[in-house]
Amino acid sequence: MTQIQSSNSPTFNFPEKIHAARRILIKPNVGYPAQPPVIVRMALLGQVIEQLLALRPDSHITVVEGVCSKVAAQRVFEATGLTQLACERVSIVDAEQLPQTPHPNTAAKPWRFSSMVAPALLDEVDARISIAPFKVTQLNGVPLFSATIKNLYGLFPREQYHARSPHSRGQLHRPNIHQIICDCYHTLGIKFDYGIVDLHEKFISKDWQPDKGRAEPIGKIISGPSLLEVDLAACRAADEAPCRYLEMLVAEGPFPSPPP
Repeated sequence: MTQIQSSNSPTFNFPEKIHAARRILIKPNVGYPAQPPVIVRMALLGQVIEQLLALRPDSHITVVEGVCSKVAAQRVFEATGLTQLACERVSIVDAEQLPQTPHPNTAAKPWRFSSMVAPALLDEVDARISIAPFKVTQLNGVPLFSATIKNLYGLFPREQYHARSPHSRGQLHRPNIHQIICDCYHTLGIKFDYGIVDLHEKFISKDWQPDKGRAEPIGKIISGPSLLEVDLAACRAADEAPCRYLEMLVAEGPFPSPPP
């Protein structure tokens, strides 16, 4: 088990790999033209970026997000305030505009995908961070959580994974979204070096809609070098039992070691 940090202060114990990284990729949850806690707080994301830039003077951060909306990515980035975080050492990029490549699924028995297409940049940077709010939706009466692992869905191109709607990633819900999230974790999640859950508030939807619901104050920030452990700790802080895909990943055990 790795060290998980639970705090109401946005100060992070980044691992040595991130301290040494020159090129860092951040995947925030900013997929909708909405406000927190549907998306991550820009103030928190800005503080994460500021702390990372202070680690070494020649580092560069690429903030990568792929939207799940009829609204174009650039308009979403502007509406949420994400573009305001760009500077000489910080780039804001639409994930779907990047070169794509297959990434192998490292699971012993993949559920559906033996590999998944996502930006090649994931293998070109020195470190990767997922930062997301904690959202609870209901799918066919079964709870579905979105935190640092589910956040990675925004890295998959809709052109490759859409179903009936070209604006979403419907193929990543079939035949069972919990199984596909496990595939996502073993494909991309294991590449990530750090996860942050913005639990200033917990978002609760009465149905499947991840951008319509109510907020419940929590006042915590959960972080650490394992996305799975961070999401499990976020469940505890949010007073939620782990949902199905988290149970499935835990059952596979043991917890993976952080990437080299």
